[in-house]
Amino acid sequence: MFIQTESTPNPATLKFLPGQTVLDMGTADFPSADGAAASPLATRLFTVQGVKGVFFGNDFVTVTKDDETDWDHVKPAILGAIMEHFQSGQPVMADDAQQAGSGHAAHEGEDSEIVGQIKELLDSRVRPAVAQDGGDITFHGFDRGVVYLHMQGACAGCPSSTLTLKMGIENLLRHYIPEVTEVRPVAV
Repeated sequence: MFIQTESTPNPATLKFLPGQTVLDMGTADFPSADGAAASPLATRLFTVQGVKGVFFGNDFVTVTKDDETDWDHVKPAILGAIMEHFQSGQPVMADDAQQAGSGHAAHEGEDSEIVGQIKELLDSRVRPAVAQDGGDITFHGFDRGVVYLHMQGACAGCPSSTLTLKMGIENLLRHYIPEVTEVRPVAV
């Protein structure tokens, strides 16, 4: 098994491509070891000293390290953990773990048509580009012109995430949906 690695805009995060499907649909975010029990692979990765976040996409695993750890020291252990996991035949997610379909929060009410347009633009234009950088962005809410988005994987804590939100996503949404006035990040 050959696992490729790619850098991301976040220097604390690397994207690992195992050359096979990681998740059939949706994404899974483990910003700390606390919730990793839902995934045998995430549990294994959190045993590597210095790992502080794990994120799964369709064909990639994104790992975030702490600031004290150097990639030269932790990367071989992460590669080994990913390789051992896929060779073991264990599932990436436990059988009883729920995977979100779209990852977007539900929204009911008078703004539901606008929210539908926001979600469509996120799914068609934003999320594919962000996935290439090892992350995901999901809709969290819409209130009086302000769109609230949740950043995951390489996007969470990325130095360029504010620029991505303000200059990229906010401009895109404001261009296509006049009711949008601002985009803000949320921490879940």
